[in-house]
Amino acid sequence: MSSRPITSCKRYAVSYRDLANKRHELGFYAIDAFEARQLAIEFNKFVREHPNSIDRISLRNKVLA
Repeated sequence: MSSRPITSCKRYAVSYRDLANKRHELGFYAIDAFEARQLAIEFNKFVREHPNSIDRISLRNKVLA
């Protein structure tokens, strides 16, 4: 993983389904969807053990306060 400033990253949501078919969503700042997937695998034990459980990676817009 490269060390780039967070301003050059985009916000991604990585969705996966557990063994009970319940959907879970993880949020990451990444350069692209592939890096978001890699981060999900690195930081989530279930996804690391079941990488094919990822069913969606979507780009999220910034939230304005």
